[in-house]
Amino acid sequence: MPYFDAASAAPLHPVARQALLAALDEGWADPARLYREGRRARLLLDAAREAAAEAVGCRPDELVFTPSGTRALHDGIAGALAGRRRVGRHLVVSAVEHSAVLHSAEALSAAGGTVTEVAVDRTGRVAADAYAAALRPDTALAALQSANHEVGTEQPVVEVAEACRAAGVPLLVDAAQSLGWGPVAPGWSLLTASAHKWGGPSGVGLLAVRKGVRFAARGPADEREWGRAPGFPDLPAIVAAAASLRAVRAEAAEEDARLRRLVERVRSRVPELVPDVEVVGDPERRLPHLVTFSCLYVDGETLLHALDREGFSVSSGSSCTSSTLRPSHVLQAMGVLSEGNVRVSLPRGTSAQDVEGFLEVLPRTVRAVREQLGASPTGTSVPSATTDELVVDSLGKRCPIPVIELAKVIGNVPVGGLVTVLSDDEAARLDVPAWCGMTGQEYVGERPAERGVAYTVRRRA
Repeated sequence: MPYFDAASAAPLHPVARQALLAALDEGWADPARLYREGRRARLLLDAAREAAAEAVGCRPDELVFTPSGTRALHDGIAGALAGRRRVGRHLVVSAVEHSAVLHSAEALSAAGGTVTEVAVDRTGRVAADAYAAALRPDTALAALQSANHEVGTEQPVVEVAEACRAAGVPLLVDAAQSLGWGPVAPGWSLLTASAHKWGGPSGVGLLAVRKGVRFAARGPADEREWGRAPGFPDLPAIVAAAASLRAVRAEAAEEDARLRRLVERVRSRVPELVPDVEVVGDPERRLPHLVTFSCLYVDGETLLHALDREGFSVSSGSSCTSSTLRPSHVLQAMGVLSEGNVRVSLPRGTSAQDVEGFLEVLPRTVRAVREQLGASPTGTSVPSATTDELVVDSLGKRCPIPVIELAKVIGNVPVGGLVTVLSDDEAARLDVPAWCGMTGQEYVGERPAERGVAYTVRRRA
């Protein structure tokens, strides 16, 4: 069964499995103790730290192991903000950061600090000059991912790092998605990553803090990991994480080229095979193994279940696949279609046959989901204009239903006529304008309604 969700968690690398089993026998003791077993464990921990630091591009004493990548982000942001509290309490982030970063930003705001979110373009990329303009005299920290976890777009880390250096602001780079593919561009002050993203075991994160960066760890002091990651370390997992990071980096160049070709095949073929599809993310400056696309008139959760039944494990940023029933904040910031969203992220070793099998299954799966929802591709409406303006009441209905109902009636107004969709689903704010862009209609705008929001569309085609 092809697994296409490596961006969530990559399958355990064979080297990680071997190292984990070996470390279970050799590294079970407390590395802080001076007896034989403790010294053996300490040697394993030191070797793992040196290997991870070499991959990150820092000194071993600048890197600590945390219980997760999320913990590394929370602790890194909190520690850097506390270390520079005399400068100010202003944090700069991009609008498409991982939710762990945005949660830390919310905590800062709740505590009286200020946060600036830098907008992105439709590819999910920040403009370096816009990021630089967000820096202020009271900015204590800036945070920027190296590459986006949902759409794969790489960020201009070098340019942003230069702007931060000129402003005297430390830059934290979330390298969770990219570290397994190569070193992060220089210029960062703090860096985080997560082992299960590159094929290491879960429960191991990395936090690197450059010497000279003001940093004050939060919480009670602990003698382990220089006080930055308290508690007994999961040494076998740490050893496996470092060993697998070294292994995947040795394979990275070959796998990058191979998977990039497979992803390009998906990017080019999906719009040809499936009507009304938007492929999102930067087509060039992107991770080699990840592609995301959204399908009109498709419920994301239904599509994922249908693909799972066909033997393909994929992910989605559609609101109907999340517990919040809100569209992905990444897709929202990009202003792209959120309904029927599919993220394909290929693990190392994915075969061309697996990709071709996915491309064979996808068209009929999307078609079946559309038929189940009573929808069809563009052209479903019959051009038999009966009135100059229509109102579609989609209150209480989740996307893609409001868009499907819009598509069914647009032909009942003449060219230049208006259709207003009433919806209380947050996803409609993205999906109605996106539908207009994909079908040649004009999005007039939105206004508050007695319940929900009224989205108005003018027929142009």
